[in-house]
Amino acid sequence: MTDSSKTATLTIDGTSYDLPLLSPTAGPNVIDIRKLYAQAGVFTYDPGYTSTASCDSTITYIDGAKGELLHRGYPIDQLAEKSHYLEVCYLLLYDNLPTAAELEAFEATITRHTMIHEQMHNFFRGFRRDAHPMATMVGVVGAMSAFYHDSTDISDPRQREIASHRMIAKMPTIAAMAYKYSIGQPFVYPRNDLDYASNFLHMCFAVPAEQYEVDPILSRAMDRIFILHADHEQNASTSTVRLASSSGANPFACIAAGIACLWGPAHGGANQACLEMLKEIGSVDRIPEFIARAKDKDDPFRLMGFGHRVYKNFDPRAKVMKQSADEVLDLLGIENNPVLQVAKELEKQALDDPYFAEKKLFPNVDFYSGIILEAMGFPTSMFTPIFALSRTVGWISQWKEQLSDPAHKIGRPRQLYLGETARKYVDVEDR
Repeated sequence: MTDSSKTATLTIDGTSYDLPLLSPTAGPNVIDIRKLYAQAGVFTYDPGYTSTASCDSTITYIDGAKGELLHRGYPIDQLAEKSHYLEVCYLLLYDNLPTAAELEAFEATITRHTMIHEQMHNFFRGFRRDAHPMATMVGVVGAMSAFYHDSTDISDPRQREIASHRMIAKMPTIAAMAYKYSIGQPFVYPRNDLDYASNFLHMCFAVPAEQYEVDPILSRAMDRIFILHADHEQNASTSTVRLASSSGANPFACIAAGIACLWGPAHGGANQACLEMLKEIGSVDRIPEFIARAKDKDDPFRLMGFGHRVYKNFDPRAKVMKQSADEVLDLLGIENNPVLQVAKELEKQALDDPYFAEKKLFPNVDFYSGIILEAMGFPTSMFTPIFALSRTVGWISQWKEQLSDPAHKIGRPRQLYLGETARKYVDVEDR
């Protein structure tokens, strides 16, 4: 909201401009510069948009200094402990926690949409067997607009809702099929008698030749991973979805754009990089060597899984993920796993070192998630697809919110041009 009594004054060449100050329900005030170019003929310069609010939102709030993450006002640790993924999906989509009847209806709807169009199976077979599952997901999700014509009209609220439900329901099936295709196993159809997380694990690890039972501890750990990655405010992939949406693109194209952005190692590949780092360290006795390297400004090595672009305190999701790691590894009888031992001792030594405390380098959600996924049997190539599956509801919620905003317009960032000014064309023979 705008507080009319508060303004920020910008003075350029002796001329002052009063800019409205917008006051949020939480977080810092925001200077409204929408009319700055029209009034003063200047742009602002903010590479990476790290100091720019690109939209207003009621979905997710992060306080990096406090290590706080709220979805519609609910702390992430409470949701991870007491809720489950589909209930969180409902919360993100519809502003409030559902009643028992609303939740039952929502779960039934999602369950009935888990199958994909049978002709899409042929689409998978167009990829090479060694294609990365993320490459497959980008293509298949983008192709959904060719199969589901009845939910691509973004001006129709009912079609928007159908598209939202379809994306949440079908993404586990698509991710599991991408995995099965990459390892040469037959696709496993979804089962309506299983919960969301159990169904995903069943589609990934079941084979026609024998019965597969999903352990409830693994299912709960998977569900927590989904919850902890469901939404994270205006990050790179979410901003990509919003930017694609601003052009009027259909929902499947927008989500495919988000998946493509998430594929970047600086965004969705951090847990894979963290696991690879722990394996590189190899044993507890080598930890001091790598900590010393991380502190050496002339050494390019850095500790993966520590620190965060937003959080300047503990990542609240990391505490829940650590608990899940202990439960999963204990269940599987690999609590003495050398990678886990390295992770725990690395965390301890780093937190005891004043250097990391001063730099606010605390463990983040990626520090333990890769350990859990590997223990479950997933290869590192599936870590980012699982992230994409989890984040789909956040992308869809942000997409819906943007479309319902009467003030939204097509995204058009400006630039600081440093190239040549106007030059006269020279014919090729005279150059």
